[in-house]
Amino acid sequence: MTTEPRGFTADDLDHLPGLPAHTELIDGHLVPAGPRTSLRTRLTDLLVVSLRRSVPRDLRVRREMSVVLGRDQRPEPDVCVIRAEADTSPEQTFYHAQDVTLVVEVVSPESRTRDRDRKPVLYAEAGIPHFWRVESDSGRPVVYVHELDPPTRSYVPTGIYHDRLKVTVPFDIDLDLTEIDTF
Repeated sequence: MTTEPRGFTADDLDHLPGLPAHTELIDGHLVPAGPRTSLRTRLTDLLVVSLRRSVPRDLRVRREMSVVLGRDQRPEPDVCVIRAEADTSPEQTFYHAQDVTLVVEVVSPESRTRDRDRKPVLYAEAGIPHFWRVESDSGRPVVYVHELDPPTRSYVPTGIYHDRLKVTVPFDIDLDLTEIDTF
């Protein structure tokens, strides 16, 4: 893939022919998704199913939908929770940051640096209130939960969860992480 001299924009992503599925835009650069491992797919499925059991009626859970954070930022979190009214069309390809309550990144070897370092900064600067990073510890999920500190526009860690993720924000969630064995 070639890079535009000015860098690509969030709007460009829907109009580039032959773009691989799940290509993200980070700092104006196209970032194609790496291979999906069985573990990453199972972790994402577990999160989507569990969050859908808990989510209030005014929110929706979406997997692998891009979020426009700015002119040259359009990452694709593995899971996001959006305001229900943000879902405006069956042909919709992205959501806006102001409509997103929670983003979740499931870390894989090829996305490790982006998911741990760059994306949390971008999500926080865009004002997304909650960020979770999911890592694998020998095939077992570990969820790192972060909440936005509005004055600094950065995330602060609020917990690390191994077998059970139980939180009250952004809504009541009680997620049995050991269910990964059934996915």
